[in-house]
Amino acid sequence: MSALSRPGSQPPLGAPPEAVRAWFDTAAAAVLPPPDGTLAGARVAAAAYASRARADNTRRAYRAGVRAWCAWCDAHGLVPLPAAPDDVAAFLAAERLRGLSVATLALRRAAIRALHFLAGVPVPTAAAGVAATMAGLQRDAAARGARPGRKQAATLGVLRDILAAIPDDLPGLRDRALLLVGFAGALRRAELAALRVEHVEAAPRGLRLILPRSKGARDGRAVTVALPYGRSELCPVRALRRWQEAAGISEGPLFRRLFAPPPRRADAGPPAPVPGTAALDPGSIARIVRRRAAAAGLDPAAFGGHSLKRGALTTGMEHGAHPARLKQLARHRSYAALDAYLELGDPFESHPLNGLL
Repeated sequence: MSALSRPGSQPPLGAPPEAVRAWFDTAAAAVLPPPDGTLAGARVAAAAYASRARADNTRRAYRAGVRAWCAWCDAHGLVPLPAAPDDVAAFLAAERLRGLSVATLALRRAAIRALHFLAGVPVPTAAAGVAATMAGLQRDAAARGARPGRKQAATLGVLRDILAAIPDDLPGLRDRALLLVGFAGALRRAELAALRVEHVEAAPRGLRLILPRSKGARDGRAVTVALPYGRSELCPVRALRRWQEAAGISEGPLFRRLFAPPPRRADAGPPAPVPGTAALDPGSIARIVRRRAAAAGLDPAAFGGHSLKRGALTTGMEHGAHPARLKQLARHRSYAALDAYLELGDPFESHPLNGLL
């Protein structure tokens, strides 16, 4: 196995943790070099393309995981690269004792695997001892009543309540369009944040959203999402157009930050917000969902960026949409992934054997 690193920057095997962390940060964020026709340049390009095989969020999570691993090795005088399987197992156990969730530990383990893969050395995370430790952590968490932390689905009824509390000012027009587009397209918050004007195409029955990157498209191809016209105030197409016209957006990011310009006079009231040029980030979108839920009298802690996607899929399921259509809308590769997004409601009310026993 060859190391996917830049020529002249060999993997820091046996080096101090800080050097390993810095090397991984550089390797994970590799940029494409200008074409020079050399073998060395082609290898650098191959490494850069390999680093882009994972989504941005995944790369960020891996960098955080490697930083945590290197910090723990530094505190205990261990070598982080190559790592001993027993040390990896002990690290995962220590992180769990520190209060980290099993989902976070799975990301930590994947980050250590990515570190070793990039360095071209044997991967310690596949060892039997590490696998057994991880399985034990999962079983212990389940025995203690731990459940995956899922945000509440913003189903159609919930969405109506949230939208009813949103005024028709500029922030309201933006947030209304954001919520309706996110719901109708079953979009993740990162997909909403990345939308640009050039990603929107008019169609006879609505709009097509061209997502350059989508978590469900592992091959990196662009994904097309249909955004149909609605027949009520919940129409996502009209809401998006209203926001674009009010904000004067004809190019660049669709959902933008708003800022308040300084008042012209000391006795003047607060100036109206003005759209900027920078796109909202995924974290801001989650905060908007929570803030608008709170304004509607709902518990903001129960909502987040995934509430829109979960709400769309759950609403479609409740209205009898075929599972294959739901899977297509969700852009999932398997039905197992779709299950995690569905909120099944009252299990007695929807029991498949009701009335038959």
